[in-house]
Amino acid sequence: MGRRFGFWGLHAALIAGTLVTLAPLAWMLAASFMSSGEANTYPPRWFPRHPTIDQYVALFQRLDLARSFFNSAFVAVCATAGSLLVNSLAGYAFAKLRFRGRDPLFRGMTMALVVPAQVGMLPLFLLLRQMGLVNTYAGVLIPYLASVFGIFLIRQYARSVPQDLLDAARMDGAGEFRIFWAIVLPILRPILVTLGTFTFLSAWNDFMWPLIILTDSSKYTLPVALAALVGEHVQDTELMMAGSVITVIPAILVFLVFQRTYVRGILSGSMKG
Repeated sequence: MGRRFGFWGLHAALIAGTLVTLAPLAWMLAASFMSSGEANTYPPRWFPRHPTIDQYVALFQRLDLARSFFNSAFVAVCATAGSLLVNSLAGYAFAKLRFRGRDPLFRGMTMALVVPAQVGMLPLFLLLRQMGLVNTYAGVLIPYLASVFGIFLIRQYARSVPQDLLDAARMDGAGEFRIFWAIVLPILRPILVTLGTFTFLSAWNDFMWPLIILTDSSKYTLPVALAALVGEHVQDTELMMAGSVITVIPAILVFLVFQRTYVRGILSGSMKG
C-alpha cells in the first residue's frame, strides 16, 4: 500500500511540476492571439475572447522581424556547422593522436570550464575590434567555432574508437584526414548530433554576445530584436508575446526532432568517457 501511494504521489508531483512549467508558455501562446490590451486585464485571461493574428502581422510588417528571423537562422546554422567541424577535429586529435604536451594541454584547457563565459567577453570584444570584426556576422560566429565543452565532449566519445581499426587503416595507406572522414566521423555521429543540437539552441537563444558585438539593427538576431521590441512597445503585451512565440518555436522544434539522439549521445558519451 505504501509503495503504491509513493508511486502515485511521485507521478502526481511530476504532473504538477509539468503543468507549472508549461503554464507560462501556454499563456504566452494564448496572449499572442489576443487583441491589444486584452492580456493586461485582471484577472488575467487564459484564452483570447476573439482570436486574431494581427500581432503576428504587425511583427512582420512594422518591425521587419522576418529579417531578424533570417539573421538568427543564419547565425545558428553557421555556428553549428563550424562548431561541429572544429570541435570534432580537435576532440579526435586529443583522443587519438599522439603529440608532445597533449595531456597537459588538455588538462589546462579543461580548467577553463570553471571560468564563466562572461569573463572573457570584454577581452574578446577588444580583440575583435582590433581585427575590424565588430558589427559583422564573423564576429558573432567566432566564439562558437571552438569551445572547451565541445572539445571535451567529442574527446570523451572518440576515446571509444578502437585503436586497432585506426592502425589498420594507416597500414593500408589511408591518410589521417581520410581516416577521420571515413572511419571516425560515422562512429561519432550520435555525439555530433548532441553537440550540434546544443550549439544550435545556444546560438539561437543567445542574447548577450550579439547585443555586444552588433551595432546595426538590420543585423540583430531575434532575441536582440525582441529586446528592442520591449523598449519600443512596453505596453503592447500581446505584440511582445507574439515575438516570444516566434523566437521559442524553432528552438522547441529542433529539440523535439533530435531529442532521442541528443539524450542518447549524452548518456553514451558519459559512459564511454
